[in-house]
Amino acid sequence: MKYQHWKIAFAYIGVIIGAGLSSGQDLLQYFLCFGKMGLLGVLFLGVLNAIFGRIMVTFGCYYRADNHEEVFSQIAHPFFSRILDIVLVIGSFVMGFVMVAGAGSNLNQQFGIPSGIGALICSILIAVVAFLDFDKITSVLGIFTPVIIVMLLSITAYTFIGKSYDFAALDATARTIKPAMNNVFLSVINYYALCAMTGVSMAFILGGTVVRIGIAEKGGTLGGIMVGIIVLAASFSIFANITEVKDADMPMLAIVNNIHPWFAVLYAFTVFSLIFNTAFSLYYSIARRFSGGSTKKMRIIMIAVVAGGYICSFGGFKTLIGVMYPILGYMGVLLLIILFVAWIQKRKDIIVEKFFRRNMLRISLKKQQPDKHVTEKEKELFHSLSEISPAETDALKNDIHETTKQIMENTDDIKKYMDENLSVDDIKIQKNVNEMMDSENQKSEK
Repeated sequence: MKYQHWKIAFAYIGVIIGAGLSSGQDLLQYFLCFGKMGLLGVLFLGVLNAIFGRIMVTFGCYYRADNHEEVFSQIAHPFFSRILDIVLVIGSFVMGFVMVAGAGSNLNQQFGIPSGIGALICSILIAVVAFLDFDKITSVLGIFTPVIIVMLLSITAYTFIGKSYDFAALDATARTIKPAMNNVFLSVINYYALCAMTGVSMAFILGGTVVRIGIAEKGGTLGGIMVGIIVLAASFSIFANITEVKDADMPMLAIVNNIHPWFAVLYAFTVFSLIFNTAFSLYYSIARRFSGGSTKKMRIIMIAVVAGGYICSFGGFKTLIGVMYPILGYMGVLLLIILFVAWIQKRKDIIVEKFFRRNMLRISLKKQQPDKHVTEKEKELFHSLSEISPAETDALKNDIHETTKQIMENTDDIKKYMDENLSVDDIKIQKNVNEMMDSENQKSEK
């Protein structure tokens, strides 16, 4: 429980850091092609990752989302909600098979394995992991994240410690690369919109796995910040080696091969794992969207999506990024606008709900302690808080009780835990409950 926000953060990074970022191909075509100005664009990209990482995971927690449609139906007009639903399904499928193509390129560049075979290996793994439970899946998504962070920071340190570079010459070489967009500003907006499309569905689902909004906020923010750090480190390393790697499908892998062959092997496996993470998340979000809550149906859809994605992956990784990503990025701008506007509109409600759930957890914890007595007033408050929550009432109650059990099992001093993590203002809580109940009654009368 104590490190749950880190689990969310690492899983979120695993979704975002896929074939493009961990390989460096996205960074070449979107940012480094503009030379030194492109590095400033990467810095701004990191800021957007932190802001929207927090927003997306928090919305998933607030609505206890099982798929992206459940959130969009609440925060957007039905017309825009429907458009976003279609865009995300199409976008997730397209980016999914681009990731699979990246898996093939990765194994081909490092080991000489035919790209089609590498893509097939990745596709089979995706289908197999779909038969695990979600807690295990979340663990899989985050397991390689610390590894790639250490690797990228090590590569950056190796690249710059004790060495100097002619940045004017590097800038001139970088500008010979064909850009995906016309200028840096468009690249930042377009590329982050693409990242949001990659991560939003799974970010909602990740947020929906936790009850406490504070944990979701912290996990999303940490995940976004670390994505920014990873991207910045990779960008500086590629820029310093731009002459040697500008034509490679996997620029980062080309750099690593110059450091040590065994390090390159380890990096190739790690990149493959991250590609798998992203591809799995994209396909999984599609399957969850159309499964209607049925695990069996979800797995059947997953297998069909994986098979279709494998066929489409033969378009070639580098070509697919140059052609498909800008189009998907423009489609994702609408997503960013809707998310940001909804965040401003819902911010007060989210803060209120955060303290409501804290109070529910306090009451539930009190009920589990033999030496404590839950009053009728507290029982009524627990019921009222669950009724006015944006989450489904019975599901929220069950999840509150499950979270309580986990806290009881993993905490020695319950009172200390409550004081440090579940502080509330009872008077303010009751006032907010009364206001919201009055508002609901007025709506019913109308």
